[in-house]
Amino acid sequence: MFIFEKEQVIFRIGSVEVGGQPGQLPTVLIGSIFHRGHKIVADHKRGLFDKAKAKRLIERQDSLSQKTGNPHMLDVVGESLEALENYINFASEATNAPILINGPNSAIRLGAAQYAAQVGLADRSIYNSLNYTATEEELAGLRESGIKAAIVQSFNPRNPWIEGMRQQLIGTPSKVGLLEAASRAGIEKPLILTSVLDLPSVGLAAGAIRALKSELGLPTGTAPIGVIGRWRKAEEYGWYSKKLGRAAASTLAQCMGANFIIYGTIDRASDIFTACALTDAMVAYDSLVRGIKPLTRNHPLYKVL
Repeated sequence: MFIFEKEQVIFRIGSVEVGGQPGQLPTVLIGSIFHRGHKIVADHKRGLFDKAKAKRLIERQDSLSQKTGNPHMLDVVGESLEALENYINFASEATNAPILINGPNSAIRLGAAQYAAQVGLADRSIYNSLNYTATEEELAGLRESGIKAAIVQSFNPRNPWIEGMRQQLIGTPSKVGLLEAASRAGIEKPLILTSVLDLPSVGLAAGAIRALKSELGLPTGTAPIGVIGRWRKAEEYGWYSKKLGRAAASTLAQCMGANFIIYGTIDRASDIFTACALTDAMVAYDSLVRGIKPLTRNHPLYKVL
């Protein structure tokens, strides 16, 4: 393993700390809920859903977090402002975890961000996300909302390689980078998300985590799970192959320094928390010999071995 020469920033969002050197803090695990295709949702436009099932899913993620020591957040996805507001109300009462505000366009995301701030949730809300399509109107609306944390996507449609991600974040002589744009929008706690386009690019996203943290020192993570569903030859390796693939994708990112992982549907929490907690414990043990100690006793190193 390794340590970063660059000083690594740690942000506190709500009750969760994210960032730092490998081994200092457990990986923050973020499950998505109410997304398209989620069977607990009856009406995506109005935000009607099975509250009992949603509560069980959220409570299970809470329980796994307490058991393993891995902090958690909730990626709340809504296809309309009405739906997203309904989901935010429910989620904020079901858990004390930070909430990612996720919608299909900036108008819906901004409306929900402003709503979250109005009902007193700004300190544990994360705007998901700022990306290469960000406009001045979106930046102004985000500043107006008062939310201070955001996912900042590194995806560069003109150059999907690590250097392209870097340019998307820090800019070029002819274009302002997204980190500066986020700062103008009042974002004080940017969480960098490296891009995954297909199954092989999970390796690229993991490598980008190490490269970007080496240069910027900011909390960085990825969303490596969704592409496992497009693994064409998975059936050749048994019914359990995709489950193992999701674990492999997550742990690869952790071994490259990931501070957070958006692992997709919250239904998969049990598998992901188990794999990631064990990996965190191993990484932390290696970091001890490099002079890096866990910053909390509530760490997988002390809970899962």
